[in-house]
Amino acid sequence: MFYNKVRLAGFGYELAPNVVTSEDLEHRLAPLYEKLHLQPGQLEALTGIAERRFWDVGFRLSEGAIIAGRKALAAAQVSPQQVGMLIYGGVCRENLEPATACAVADGLGVAPNTQIYDVSNACLGVLNGMVQVANAIELGHIRAGLVVSCEAAREIVESTIRRMLAAPDMTMFKDTIATLTGGSGAVAVVLSDADLAPEGHRLLGGVARSATQHHRLCTWGPTGGFPSGGPLVMKTDSVGVLQNGVTLGIETFEAFRRELSLPPSKPDKVVCHQVGAAHQRTILEAFGIDESRDFTTFRFLGNIGTVSLPITAAIADERHFFERGDLVGFLGIGSGLNCLMLAVDW
Repeated sequence: MFYNKVRLAGFGYELAPNVVTSEDLEHRLAPLYEKLHLQPGQLEALTGIAERRFWDVGFRLSEGAIIAGRKALAAAQVSPQQVGMLIYGGVCRENLEPATACAVADGLGVAPNTQIYDVSNACLGVLNGMVQVANAIELGHIRAGLVVSCEAAREIVESTIRRMLAAPDMTMFKDTIATLTGGSGAVAVVLSDADLAPEGHRLLGGVARSATQHHRLCTWGPTGGFPSGGPLVMKTDSVGVLQNGVTLGIETFEAFRRELSLPPSKPDKVVCHQVGAAHQRTILEAFGIDESRDFTTFRFLGNIGTVSLPITAAIADERHFFERGDLVGFLGIGSGLNCLMLAVDW
């Protein structure tokens, strides 16, 4: 995929207010640690995550997305009435129907002719939404679009702790430790045509690859699936996700370089999905990218699903990690397994 007209015009984000440290979670898991003879500090040592954030109890996902959306529109100097497409890309949604994007659209006051819908694809939802908006801009269907997401980890982390204490064995620990890395936050990205954002960052294009034979490695949903239902459970084969995710990542990154005719020195900077220390280290080594070219937030924000990569890019931009003229790679991967990589001329 290639783009000529599309600009990344502005970011907005909202951090959840309640900081929860890995030490806090381990304190609650003390009976499990004692039975399995685990030393305190294992959670941070294994994941590299010191803390994550949770929303207040009862906080609505659409509220977080609305806050982030307002910030992004202000940063891009685009009015709600100019938004031709609004996509909510979160894993977490308020209802099966209607689309959470409807509540966000109402809160932002977009025009009645705006296309409004949700996109769901594990941790790639926001990147997929950006591609949808970019396609519409490139085709001339719209001039600007907004992609938003809000993720909430409190409920799944709380239920996972209860499960771990009820079945304190090593199998449960291995299957659920990845869930404890989950964090909460909201993000929004505005894309527009060049006329609306002459100072915006040009979206060059990207590639997508999949390895759907691995779709069972990480699952989150009712134990009986829909429509039978049951309590929400998240289960992750961390080793399998890492090994197969890296294999898919290498294939996608090689295609990314070929498709965009990138020399070995490019991209100049990258932002990856924020899984944890082991994933970051393994991915960068496999791609031949020095850690100094990667910006991370997982140590203090955890894994915020679809919010992680774009909120990390927004913070990197705020801290002037990107320089004008950098070719920046957004390197996304999600359960399924799916991989999507986008290139931005900063």
